[in-house]
Amino acid sequence: MPSYLIKRLLLVIPTLLGISIVSFVIIQLAPGDPATLRLGNAGQGISDQALAEKIIEETRALYGLDQPIHIQYWRWLTRILTLDFGYSLRDQRPIMEKLMERIPISLQLSGLSLFFAYLISIPLGIYSATHQYSSGERLTSVILFMLYSLPNFWVATMAIVYFGGGDFWDVFPVFGLQSIGAQNWTMWDRIADRIWHLILPVTCMTYYTFAALSRYMRSSMLEVIRQDFIRTARAKGLSERLVVYRHALRNSLIPIVTLMADLLPALIGGSIVVESIFSIPGMGQLSFESVLNRDYPMIMAIFTVSAFLTLAGILLADFLYTIVDPRIAYERQSS
Repeated sequence: MPSYLIKRLLLVIPTLLGISIVSFVIIQLAPGDPATLRLGNAGQGISDQALAEKIIEETRALYGLDQPIHIQYWRWLTRILTLDFGYSLRDQRPIMEKLMERIPISLQLSGLSLFFAYLISIPLGIYSATHQYSSGERLTSVILFMLYSLPNFWVATMAIVYFGGGDFWDVFPVFGLQSIGAQNWTMWDRIADRIWHLILPVTCMTYYTFAALSRYMRSSMLEVIRQDFIRTARAKGLSERLVVYRHALRNSLIPIVTLMADLLPALIGGSIVVESIFSIPGMGQLSFESVLNRDYPMIMAIFTVSAFLTLAGILLADFLYTIVDPRIAYERQSS
């Protein structure tokens, strides 16, 4: 296992390099000019077109946008090696500083969402597999398919209408993550206020994930409980509960563990739709604003962090495979 992990870690370097090259080229090919966008409405008050063009050229030279693409990429790559993502083209703030402000917020939203999604989906998938064709399983399947088909922007809008003071009840706050003046409250009051603000956005981010994960869990559990070693365990006289939770559960968790490689970047990436609707200043909202403003350094920083988290999720999944299924041994396979 250690040698396998070392090999995978070494493969991360060329993989990240390839991802960064592709991302950089795609961003450069996108239409528009960041220098022109940065000039924005300020350029409307300049009657002299030559002066406006001069300002744009100076802006491009200031940020190195007048250099060839390969030079721009090399300068960016050398800064990334020291974790220096540069400055945002939008407000001149250090990118790392902006990321450190937004990442904890997205971690709260996405972390709670994934926690509740796994907490609900695993027992729900086990129930659906062990009670196949029962009335409860059929009702559960209908509800899960309905949840899976509902777009989160519609659910978020309906949550605001029905529970956020829209047309019916005014139960939950629908703006930001804290009430006005909450910084002067006691610690426990601030925690309770934060939880109250998180209920609707976390719910809107959770229902789709656990609806999908529970179906994966059900399919995996059905496949496992039909195998020969489960029949052998039942033939030995073991109780059904012991057969399911000791022998079948660990093997059926493999697809769920595999999905963690894709879900881990979501912890940092956040949700563009939910964060925009509930006015939450997280990574999703920052990504959307960066794309609209053609903020090249910020976009590349977000791509780099997401790519690194995806590769880290793959490594984590490989490690968890050996815990979930002891039959998996990377050392023997490599030899």
